[in-house]
Amino acid sequence: MLTWIDWLMIGGYFGLLAGVVVFTMMRKKIQNGEDLFLGGRSVGWLAIGASIFAANIGSEHLIGLAGSGAAVGLSQSHWEFHSWVLVMMSWVFLPFYYKSGVSTMPEFLERRFGAKARWILSLVSLAAYVLTKISVTVFAGALFFEVMMPEVQITIGSTVITSFWIGAIATVILAGVYSSIGGLSAVVYTDLVQTGIILAGTLSVTAFALHHLGHSGVVLGDGSTAASVGDGWAVLKQTIKAMDNVEQFGLWHSLSHKAFPWLGVVVASATIGVWYWCTDQFIIQRTLAAKNLTNARRGAIWGGALKLCPVFLFLVPGMLGFALWHNNVTVNGTPFQELMYKVVDGAKVIDGDKVFPTLVQNLLPVGFRGLVVAGMIAALMSSLASLFNSVSTLFTVDVYQKLRPETSARKLVTIGRTTTVVMTALGLLWLPIMKAIAGGGLYQYIQSVQSFLAPPIVAVFVMGLFWKRMNLRGAVWGLSLGFVLGMAKLGANALWGGADGFAFIQDFYFSGLLLITSIVIVVVASLSAPAPAEVNTKGLTFAGLDPAFKEENRASWNWVDVVSSIVVVGCVLAAYAYFWTWLD
Repeated sequence: MLTWIDWLMIGGYFGLLAGVVVFTMMRKKIQNGEDLFLGGRSVGWLAIGASIFAANIGSEHLIGLAGSGAAVGLSQSHWEFHSWVLVMMSWVFLPFYYKSGVSTMPEFLERRFGAKARWILSLVSLAAYVLTKISVTVFAGALFFEVMMPEVQITIGSTVITSFWIGAIATVILAGVYSSIGGLSAVVYTDLVQTGIILAGTLSVTAFALHHLGHSGVVLGDGSTAASVGDGWAVLKQTIKAMDNVEQFGLWHSLSHKAFPWLGVVVASATIGVWYWCTDQFIIQRTLAAKNLTNARRGAIWGGALKLCPVFLFLVPGMLGFALWHNNVTVNGTPFQELMYKVVDGAKVIDGDKVFPTLVQNLLPVGFRGLVVAGMIAALMSSLASLFNSVSTLFTVDVYQKLRPETSARKLVTIGRTTTVVMTALGLLWLPIMKAIAGGGLYQYIQSVQSFLAPPIVAVFVMGLFWKRMNLRGAVWGLSLGFVLGMAKLGANALWGGADGFAFIQDFYFSGLLLITSIVIVVVASLSAPAPAEVNTKGLTFAGLDPAFKEENRASWNWVDVVSSIVVVGCVLAAYAYFWTWLD
């Protein structure tokens, strides 16, 4: 139950948020599409990196990733160690995007191939936002409100509106208001503030969980009793190593593993990473708002540094929650096994999607609890606001403006704001279907669906940059057939179940096969048509770079960018090295 001090913390967060939005609006008024969608291309690297991180960290991390940690340990960490992909994006992909002067990724494809490629990617991207972003973010956030604020209800006649729906609708409206009024500038600068709140709030959960587990009185292997924060990590490792299926919590699994075969995970996580961090409008839009290429690159590298955090902020607390549950540790007189369980086949098992909110509700003292709830709201609203801005950009620039090029700048702003409402409604309509196929948890649902959508997009973008001979036919056939095959797999999972049902091909193996298939389609289709014109390759492929482009790109970085990139990649390798053998 939240106290008045907690509510004061939450109210302070909203006050701070409102102040940032007002300041942003006073600083620069929105007069055209570039102001609304790209912040007038005037954003610095610090805000860009923070916005990349805050946009990525949604409620699905606090709910889904923590739940995954409780259920399958480090299995999902490969998708969170994607800092290296952001570094790669900053050096390999970003110069082409930024120097082309485009506003969207579909627009870049049109420059490289033609209008048909732009149309296909626009529609596929909008579908992906409904399937994997809007619905999941709203659902996970609503679930958090349901656990954290069960007392918040509204009664209308005989109908009781629970905190689940109150939280979902309220955050959607608030995020929609400030993203549509303030545009990307408001989103980016509020993300800068919200990044600090997210980090402070989630770090406190990890710290208090370690403290409680370390003082749980569990007998350690050397005969001593856990009595310090440092012992909390030892209890976690001991709990996992004592399990019959200890491999379940490991970093790698066998090739025959039903859900996470190591080869499938490596290919699928890398493919999803390149799609999400290197080609998705949701992320790239922030770098395109930079005042110059130097700030764009440094913002991406800074975002990569922040991306190192989620495993320790969300997944590790989930594993700590499992240890508290498995050892039946008592908090305030109530065993954890009575606080976060669900009944499966008549037996009580840990409910992964309730782990994080349960830790917040029962371990944190007054004040800290309000800070974490504010952090949760920050994560939810930053993701939704970023989604709303990206969706409105895609539809307005790549769909509406293409159909009606004579539309005035002011009307385009209105269309962009209206799009937010429509796409949010579609995301809410997808919720019941999403729940039906999210049997492995929210986070696993996201990665499974993305593994069906990402491969053809990755094939087209990567080959488009590295293979000058690729043409419009290759792009169209690669995107179209790849999307059809991916949706066929998603439909099969929805009808007959995923890994726990009729999985004719394991999800992550399917991702690798779809990537190979998409590449083959691109090559065959491209070779069956004439080579592209020079206008479609000059400055848009590595083979089409001219001396002026190379010189300008070289002038945009120095030793600071190089060293920062090496440090970020080194931290990823160090994390892998530790967790590879941490249970030995």
